[in-house]
Amino acid sequence: MQSRVFSRVACYVRVSTENQLENYSIGEQTERLKAYCKAKGWTIYKFYPDPGYSGGNTDRPALQQMLKDIHAKRIDMVAVYKLDRLSRSQKDTLTLIEDEFIANNVEFVSMSEDFDTSTPFGRAMIGILSVFAQLEKDQITERFTMGRIGRSKAGYYHGGPTPPTGYNYVDGKLVVNEYKAKQVQDVYGLFLRGYSINHIQKYMHEKYNGWNSSALVLNVLRNTVYIGKVKFKGVEYKGLQKPIIEVSTFQQAQELLNSPKRQNFKTSAQKTPFRAGYLLSSLVYCKRCGARYSANHGYYKCYSRSKSDKKYIADPNCKNDNYKIEDLDNIVISEIKRLKYDRNYFDDVTGKVHQHQDQSQKALHAQINDLDKQISRMIDLYQLGTIPIDQISERISDLQKKKDAICSQLKSEAKSESLTSRKKEFVYTLSKLEQTFGSGSLEEKRLLVSTLIESIWIDGTTVSIKWRI
Repeated sequence: MQSRVFSRVACYVRVSTENQLENYSIGEQTERLKAYCKAKGWTIYKFYPDPGYSGGNTDRPALQQMLKDIHAKRIDMVAVYKLDRLSRSQKDTLTLIEDEFIANNVEFVSMSEDFDTSTPFGRAMIGILSVFAQLEKDQITERFTMGRIGRSKAGYYHGGPTPPTGYNYVDGKLVVNEYKAKQVQDVYGLFLRGYSINHIQKYMHEKYNGWNSSALVLNVLRNTVYIGKVKFKGVEYKGLQKPIIEVSTFQQAQELLNSPKRQNFKTSAQKTPFRAGYLLSSLVYCKRCGARYSANHGYYKCYSRSKSDKKYIADPNCKNDNYKIEDLDNIVISEIKRLKYDRNYFDDVTGKVHQHQDQSQKALHAQINDLDKQISRMIDLYQLGTIPIDQISERISDLQKKKDAICSQLKSEAKSESLTSRKKEFVYTLSKLEQTFGSGSLEEKRLLVSTLIESIWIDGTTVSIKWRI
C-alpha cells in the first residue's frame, strides 16, 4: 500500500538536559527528521523544540504549543526521532497519541522505530513500545534514587542548588558562610532565651534583611543540617559539612519547640520561676550561690531563698539580698544608656573584654606548655625503664587527649567572630535604645536588653553586668 503524503508535519524534538549524547541533541534530532521527511516527500510545518525538559510529564512549552496548533487544525502529522522523545510515561504517551493526535485526525510517526499510526501495525506497536518506555523511566528513577541514597550515606547534601541559610553550596558540598552562620546562631540564641518565632523573625529581618517569614525561622530551628546531618527520603546520615549549632543547643530548641507550653514566650514561661513578664527575666543570677533570681511580688529574689521549687535551689542557706524590680531595672537601663553616650565607658568595657580574651589565650598556651613538659617527662621515665611501658603509654595518651582538647579550643576561639565585628553589632543594638524603650513592647525591650547583656550578677547591693561584646 502506498504511503500517504503529508503536507503539514510537526517535528517534535526534546532533550532532558544540555549534556545529552550527541545523537540525542536537539540539533541531531532536527537534522535526522529533516532528512526523513524529505525522503518521504513530506512538508515540515514547524519544529517544536523542548531543550532541557524531562519526558516524565507533559508540562513542556513547545509540546503545549504543538497541541494548540493541533486543536487549531494546522497539523496533519507529528513526527519524532524516537518514541521516548515524546514521553517516557506510558500513560502520557497513549493519552497524547489517542486523545490528542488521533482524536484530531493527526497521525504520529516515530522515525527510529519505523512505524506510524496510519497503519494498524503501527498503532499496535505504540502500546507495546510505551510499556518499554515506562520501564526505562522507572529504571532510571530507581538508579537515580539509589545514587542519591549513596551520596547521602557518604555525607553529601541533597537539597538542590539553593543551600540552607548559613551555608554556601560549592562543588556539591556545603561550606559555612560565616556571616549567615552567625544569623543562624542568633536565631537559636534568641529562641532559647524565650522569644517567640514571630518576634525573632521581625528582629532578624530588621537587623539582617531577608528574613521574610516566620516559616524560615521555624525551618532553621528544626533543620538537622546545622548539627552536621544530611537527610534523604526521611533518613538522616552524618554529613560532611561543618556544624553551625552545638548538638546540645539543637536538642534544647527541639524540646522547647515540641513543648505544649510553647505558644509564645509568655506561655512557655508560665510554669517556670523565671517568668518572662519582667524586663530582666532569666538574666539575673546570685553571685553567692549561683542560682537564678526570679521576679515576683515586686522583687527580684535569689531562688535559693524563695525555695518554692527544690530543683532551682543552689544553696538553701543563701541570704543574698532581694532587689526591687523597678530599682534593678533602672540600674541596668542606666548602664545601657551610659554605654551608648559615654565613649570612655564604652572603650573601657570593650577594652576589658579584649584583655580578658588575651588572658584566656595566654592561659591556654600555658596549659599546653605544661602538658608538653609532662609528656616529655613520661618519655624520660620510659627511657630509664623505671615504669612499665603500658602505664607510660596510657599516661601519655591521657595527656595528649587533654592537649588536643585545648588546641581545639584555641583553634575555635581563633575562628570566632572578631571584636570589631561584635562592636558593630553591639553599637547597632544600642542605636535602637530610645525607639525601643519609647514605644516598644515588653518583649521588644527584653530582646534589646538580652542582646546586649549575657547575665547580671547580684552580690548584696552590688550589681555587675556581663556584656555580650
